[in-house]
Amino acid sequence: MVYLKLALTAVIWGGTFIAGRVVMQSMEPFSAAFCRFAIASFCLFFLTRQLEGGLPKLKLYQFVQVTLLGLTGIFIYNVCFFWGLKLITASRAALIIALNPIAIAIGSAVVFGERLTPLKLLGIVTSLLGVVVVIARGSLTVLFASGLGWGEVFLFGCVLSWCAFTLIGKQTMQVLSPLATTTYACLIGGIALLFPALGEGLMGELTQFSLVAWLGILYLGFFGSAVGFSWYYEGLKAIGPARASIFINLVPVSAVLLAALLLDEELTPTLIAGGALVVTGVFLTNRK
Repeated sequence: MVYLKLALTAVIWGGTFIAGRVVMQSMEPFSAAFCRFAIASFCLFFLTRQLEGGLPKLKLYQFVQVTLLGLTGIFIYNVCFFWGLKLITASRAALIIALNPIAIAIGSAVVFGERLTPLKLLGIVTSLLGVVVVIARGSLTVLFASGLGWGEVFLFGCVLSWCAFTLIGKQTMQVLSPLATTTYACLIGGIALLFPALGEGLMGELTQFSLVAWLGILYLGFFGSAVGFSWYYEGLKAIGPARASIFINLVPVSAVLLAALLLDEELTPTLIAGGALVVTGVFLTNRK
């Protein structure tokens, strides 16, 4: 059951790119991000009460840590996520965000002094090459002529913010449980998202969002956040982070396939080749 849940989590997280793309057709980025984490915070708060008896009281340094987590992994990440999906396809976005483990490996080497083995370096180069292939659509002429679009820039912002979120979280989870850490981060990030969402006119538009948009938000908040996080942490506890993290490689694969199936996004040869390089690089980087 643990392996099945981890595989389903990867598919669920792949589906968040499709849901995000659909939501962006009728909602503004801050409003979508706030609604997602209002739902996620409620679900995670209830889950924490059920599994751990509630949220622990925080010391000052812990409050600073979870605030940084909320601002990086929830606020900045989701603003970049939704703005990016407003501008580029779900499949391209998923393959760029697949660089998360690569960025974390480099960040861990810089911040914590973790060793970058030759195999990890090979994985980093392979994944970066894959992203170049995806962005350039197989032609370096296209890359140099048009450069990076704003959609790609926002998605790279996702990678950097998630890297910061992970590195800060590594320190935070030495004293707080993963579930409590995530719940606090979602609560704080959700509060930070409320104010710009109100500036977008959230209150006046709540009743005007389509049913499809609300279903997408519900998917992102409940399945993509609450269910996904809880199943992933269950896997971490049962089989350890090294084996559980391998399942993350399935996220961009499922996202690309779901985008082709549900959004009619084209599966081009360069997208397939670039995706294969990205996933191979991520696998090599996470090998011990």
